[in-house]
Amino acid sequence: MNKKKENIFHIIARWFVRCFLGPKFEEKWFYSKKKEGPGEIKFKDGVPDDSELIVSPGRQIFNRFMERKFAVFSVIVVFVMFCIVFIAPHFMTKYYDAFTETTQKDLPPTLSLMKVPGDLAGNIKMIDSYSSFSVGLSNDGKVYVWGVGNIGATGINIKNIPDAVKNARIAYVAAGQDHIIAIGEDGTFYGWGSNRFGQYEATDTVRSNPNLEPVPDAVVNGTLDVSHIKKVTCGYQASAILMDDGTLYIWGNKQAYANMDKFIGRTNIVDVDFTLNYVVGLDAKQNSVYTGTKGLYAKVRTQLAGSKTEKMADFLDGRKINEVRACSTSVCLLLDDGSIAITGDLPSDVVEIPTLAEGEYFIDIEAGTYHYSGLTNLGHVYSFGGDHYRQAEAPKVNGAKKIFAGSFQSYAVDENGKLLNKWGLKGYLFGTDDRGANILERVVAGGRITMTVGAIAVIIEIIIGVSIGLAAGFSGGAVDIFLMRVAEVFSSIPLYPFMLILSSLLAQVSMTTDQRLYMIMVILGVLGWPGFAYITRAQVLVARESEYVTAAQAMGVKPSRIAFKHILPNIVSVILVNMTLSFAASMQTETSLSFLGFGVNYPQPSWGNMLSRASNAVAAINFWWQWLFTSAILIMTTVCINTIGDTLRDVMDPKSSNDK
Repeated sequence: MNKKKENIFHIIARWFVRCFLGPKFEEKWFYSKKKEGPGEIKFKDGVPDDSELIVSPGRQIFNRFMERKFAVFSVIVVFVMFCIVFIAPHFMTKYYDAFTETTQKDLPPTLSLMKVPGDLAGNIKMIDSYSSFSVGLSNDGKVYVWGVGNIGATGINIKNIPDAVKNARIAYVAAGQDHIIAIGEDGTFYGWGSNRFGQYEATDTVRSNPNLEPVPDAVVNGTLDVSHIKKVTCGYQASAILMDDGTLYIWGNKQAYANMDKFIGRTNIVDVDFTLNYVVGLDAKQNSVYTGTKGLYAKVRTQLAGSKTEKMADFLDGRKINEVRACSTSVCLLLDDGSIAITGDLPSDVVEIPTLAEGEYFIDIEAGTYHYSGLTNLGHVYSFGGDHYRQAEAPKVNGAKKIFAGSFQSYAVDENGKLLNKWGLKGYLFGTDDRGANILERVVAGGRITMTVGAIAVIIEIIIGVSIGLAAGFSGGAVDIFLMRVAEVFSSIPLYPFMLILSSLLAQVSMTTDQRLYMIMVILGVLGWPGFAYITRAQVLVARESEYVTAAQAMGVKPSRIAFKHILPNIVSVILVNMTLSFAASMQTETSLSFLGFGVNYPQPSWGNMLSRASNAVAAINFWWQWLFTSAILIMTTVCINTIGDTLRDVMDPKSSNDK
């Protein structure tokens, strides 16, 4: 047994060396130390002389196939692709088809979302982010921006910091979805990025729109006393500045926040933040989350998953709320005794609030899009809440004095502003689609669907086509004529018009995604079998005149047994070749159907529906990554599969030249 395994590994190693390094290395590494002996390989001019060896047809085919370097490379590519699309999804523990994230849509390939500039990493005063870019401020008042700076297809790059900001000493910065605001140490107000909804400039268009709140004059005129600013923060398309006397300045898109009017002109606010749809505040009483809407955020829970809620008053029991930090749909409360609680809704994949050691309590909480990061009195850092990008999996950090949370990132800093650690989302290797989903993950998940559809469709084609081809070729006569006419009928059906008509008819029928997928497999298999039937019939017509068939008939073997036990094994090589070619064709057909809207629909991915973005000229130019990687992988896979099929056809043909 061991000897057989050694021989197999030896043969595989020799083939790889011969294919990729050449016969000289093969001779040097495998034959130079071998001696001739009885029953061993003889050598001629330093290389194996196989002129006297008897090689089986299967071994001969295999040897000839391994001599084709591109064919061997194609086998490796297809094998690796199969492993990726069928094995890798089991390790994508946070992935699910329906996940989308508005703040992450249309991002190009990047791994820079958490890459703090070197000049800032040792001198951090503050860091803030809301979407795909982050803004940082050093202790000496310099502003830095990193991540993806391009704002969609607007042509705006948020990383282009205005010269006035570069030349000023900045005291506060904050980032929204598509804009950044900054306050200079002299009180001067700065803003850049998109100003479509009056994010930082009160234009005449903004002032005339009742759905927009312009930047307050006190902010624009630079009359704010910077020493009395308590907080500067941004929401989706809105911003706020809170003074230490409770005065709140708030402006931006009121349509994005249904209760913004309730906060305009307020002078009794202790803390303020933005969820995705609401402004949340803490008034002077510090005993509830103020939203201006009765009953909203009126109940809390001390654990994130599976715990019961209780009324705010019962939970506080005389304690006061010091800070409110808001995610997209929830708010975290930091109480005066260092305990915390959650109010609102949280995503399903959450990390629970940590249990602290005796004598340990929270002194600060920061919020991202779905997660929270907290700093304790012992300098320890914890993260909890939504964890789709593993942003709630904080590493062990000791000695932290400040903590900052971005959209899906967190940063721990020491007392001198030196970055101690960072965790969360680094970026997307293939970018994101128009709904904010990770394209790399969808390519992997979509490849499994596309390849499965192609494989099942080919299996159906083989079962139907080979059976009918055997019956027609071996029986002949009326049976042959009838079956071939049936095959011609199926061959005459135009696939794409048929699918489009069927799609419009089924649009009125309620079907699940899996049911639609099964239907595609069956239709492709039922309409694609005639090719296998024609090839099988042609081979059977030749094989049935062979001597082994005549001998079997003379011995009284049943016709069905002759067809399936004697003829079929001798023509399986031809079927195998056609199977590989049909597999690639079925994948391309599924891709085309999904591209046209009949096949797999969003959110379930397939390579076809992922390429639909390329049908829009603007998107194809501005968001090239949304179709380029998918199409490149599809082309590479199908070309490699076709190469394998073509090579098998060549090496199985005894009339083919080895040098072809």
